[in-house]
Parts: sequence; C-alpha cells; structure tokens
Amino acid sequence: MSGVIGVRFVKAGKIYYFDPVDARPGLHEYVVVETEQGMELGSVVIAPDQVLMSKIKGELPRIIRVAAPADLQTRDRLSGEAIRYLDRCRELARGLGIVMKALDAHFTLDGARLVISYSSEDRIDSRELLHQLSQNQTLGIDFRQVGPRDETKILGGLGRCGRELCCATWLTEFQPISMKMAKEQDLPLSPPGLAGVCGRLRCCLRYEYDQYRELRRGLPRIGTKVVTAQGAGVVVVGHPLKQSITVRIDETGTWVDVPMTDLMQGVPTKSAVAVNDRDEKS
Repeated sequence: MSGVIGVRFVKAGKIYYFDPVDARPGLHEYVVVETEQGMELGSVVIAPDQVLMSKIKGELPRIIRVAAPADLQTRDRLSGEAIRYLDRCRELARGLGIVMKALDAHFTLDGARLVISYSSEDRIDSRELLHQLSQNQTLGIDFRQVGPRDETKILGGLGRCGRELCCATWLTEFQPISMKMAKEQDLPLSPPGLAGVCGRLRCCLRYEYDQYRELRRGLPRIGTKVVTAQGAGVVVVGHPLKQSITVRIDETGTWVDVPMTDLMQGVPTKSAVAVNDRDEKS
C-alpha cells in the first residue's frame, strides 16, 4: 500500500484514505470512489507515497477511477440540481410549519441519492416533508441534522480576528474546548466575549493552550513568598510569555517586574521596574 492517497470530499473536510490500485493520481486531481452513500467525487489532497502509514489501519477501499471530464460535468450539473432541491425543501418546510434551517444539499455522483444537511433546535418529523420532496420515486433522500459548529462550518463567515473562519478553511475536526483554556491564557472569562460565530467557545482557544501550560510550569503561584534584589515580597501576577513575575515588595509596598532568570539565580535585576500600586490596579 505504498501508493496510498488522501482524499477530501468537501473544503476543510475530513481526509479519507484510499488505495489507488494501478492509478497514480496527482495532487488536486479528482477521483471517483465508492462510499457508504454511493459513488462520490473527491479531490486528492495527499499524493501517493506522502501518507504516514501509521495512520493506516486495515485494508483500504479502492478508488474506482481517476475522474474524467464527463465526471466533472456530471458533478456541476448535479450541484445545480441540488440547489433547486434545497430551495424547494426550504419552501416546503415553511408551508408545513417545520422549524428547521436547510443548509446544504449534494447528490452522489450517480444521482441516485440526495443528502440534505439541516440544523434545528428540536427534533423534527420529516416524513411529510420527505414525501412531498420525493417527486422522483427512484431518488433516495437523506436528512442529516448537524450541530452549531458544523452549521457554521457549512455557512462560513469571518471571525473576531477579521479572517475567514478556521472551521470553514482548514480545520478538519472539532476538539473539546473549555473555559479552563481561556483562564490558562489570562483571557477575560466572559462567555459572550469568548464565543465564536457558532455561539460556542472559539476553537482558537486551544491553539496556544499547551504552550501556555508549559510556560506556566516554571512560574511561582500567585501568593508565593519570594526574594528579589529589592527584598522579600509576594507574587501578585505571573507573565508566562515574558517568563517574569510581578512581586509586591513587603517593605515598600511597591510592585516590581522580575525576570525568572534573575529570580532563580539570585542576580540583582537591573530590569526590575517599580510600579506604583495605584497605577497598576487602574
């Protein structure tokens, strides 16, 4: 299986691995494969001989063929038809009083199955909607309910950073996010301020979490008694990125910023900066 390829079916979607058999598709070429839903068209995002074999478990499915121009034309034609079904689905849902948001629809390459992704706060009864939507008795239609994060991934948008959403551009899997990650990075613990477009905690809270944890390990806890060149004091603030601490000197009540290297080595710190207690709190 030295020629294993990685295939992606949607932008920023999960990568699946296939055995190309005798074919040698290049990077970004399209291949036709068999999935649980039927025949699908996918883009090669990891070329042969570039896949980490440690990721491979068991026997891999094989590609059917490298996509031909006719396959691409079929994909484009079915994409237009899927949009018409999506619009029809929204219209029928309104008429039936079904509270749902139809987000996306796509056909398998053989046109035998249509998958409609939707979001809804409650469970819906889609039987009548499915009956009215299935004009072609030979067409199989599946409804797939997605959560807030997947909804945002489908619709896309801009984040607080001003850039296009990570989930819609490159983030393939959602990892658990917690308020602890924000606390570790000294971010304001305001749920609305930490929420992304999806209304959940922003995925980027995880990006530097491990680095902050590692940097904090060498810092004394707040309230710890330490000795500096200015005298003994209490740690009031830790600065993981600067690898320094702010200490309130017992004798004078002033605050000094002490690099950890100076504190640990006991060297008088020339860079210690006295800070007025009132100014610091303001």
